[in-house]
Amino acid sequence: MTLSRSDASSLLSAAAVRERAHELLEIALAGGLDAWRVHIDRLPETAAFVAEVIRERYPDLSVPFHARWRHFVLGGQDLWGARANRTHWPDAAARGRAEFDLAITSVLLDAGAGGRWRYEDPDTGLGAARSEGLAIASLRLFEQGVLSAAPHDALRADARILESLGEGVLGQAFQASPDNPLVGLDGRADLLRRLGARASARPDLFGLADSPRPGGLFDAMAARSERRRLPAPAILEVLLEALGPIWPERLTLDGTPLGDCWRHPAIRRDDATDGLVPLHKLSQWLAYSLIEPLEAAGLDVVDVDGLTGLAEYRNGGLFLDRGVLELADPADAERSHAVGDPLVVGWRALTVALLDRIAPLVRDHLGVPAADFPLARVLEGGTWAAGRLAAKAARADGGPPLTIISDGTVF
Repeated sequence: MTLSRSDASSLLSAAAVRERAHELLEIALAGGLDAWRVHIDRLPETAAFVAEVIRERYPDLSVPFHARWRHFVLGGQDLWGARANRTHWPDAAARGRAEFDLAITSVLLDAGAGGRWRYEDPDTGLGAARSEGLAIASLRLFEQGVLSAAPHDALRADARILESLGEGVLGQAFQASPDNPLVGLDGRADLLRRLGARASARPDLFGLADSPRPGGLFDAMAARSERRRLPAPAILEVLLEALGPIWPERLTLDGTPLGDCWRHPAIRRDDATDGLVPLHKLSQWLAYSLIEPLEAAGLDVVDVDGLTGLAEYRNGGLFLDRGVLELADPADAERSHAVGDPLVVGWRALTVALLDRIAPLVRDHLGVPAADFPLARVLEGGTWAAGRLAAKAARADGGPPLTIISDGTVF
């Protein structure tokens, strides 16, 4: 069957993620998903747990959006905020481009680190692991000017530097060693090289006001705003167009890269999108993380709930560890699974749909309206933190409930 570009593009949106995720949830609720059982009656109890976590972490309920910026805080110190505030920026757009450079490279480096890796920050003397450790390591890499081609401007990431970034440089910056192994190091380095090549190839997206750089997407998004208003789903659409070709060994239909999109036999269509489940986890995580730089530069980002929850192992682990989801075959908990396995695709899609289901229950417990407490706050407050606590209660290492074989570009 020939797939048209418009059919392929129909999968490149948050709406497509949400539609097919909920379709899989309905199939699972009817008992039609082979690998999973859904106990929806456990969702209210899980929502109460999430609400309790939010109140403990944010007693005044002033919860920020789920974004990479939260991970640049170490030991109570906002490391990027302090650096940015003492930097002289020519204008708001210059700071916006730099923050896009940092957020994009940092998020692309934010896949599962493995349970043994840890980063020791030489500036503060503090250490961190997993997402927080990856964030601080990527921040220091950026601050040191390793990604900059401008001798007198360290705070930028230039396409031509990214294109030639070696695994050894990245490994040194992340303190990776046999005694401190970082999962997927080669995949991360390759992803940044692909990012650099893509930016160089598309100056119409990455170089509207400067030489090509990831931060050039700031200008591309600002140009798509109307009266300084930009819907959050439009941020994702720009990202999917801009970053689509950088993902290695992903599905491509009629020349259109589909990114974080996988096959599941339960999804049926009478066109060439049959069996396809878009998830776009890293791209949506990045979309959330770009809201604050855009707003700081004077744009009004609207329809934040147009984005979906994130199909990753903390949110997914929350539902599995709290009994909302159950493996049909308990032995699957002891096996390793490829990221494209239907079991994993199903888990991730069910996670997205269940996050939509749990959000209003959490708001009811907190007594807050949806307009004041969008999904981005539920995630941050929130399901991600509750997933981590549930993992610590369930497993000594606090790791994910399933072993996923990943190249460092999905989770």
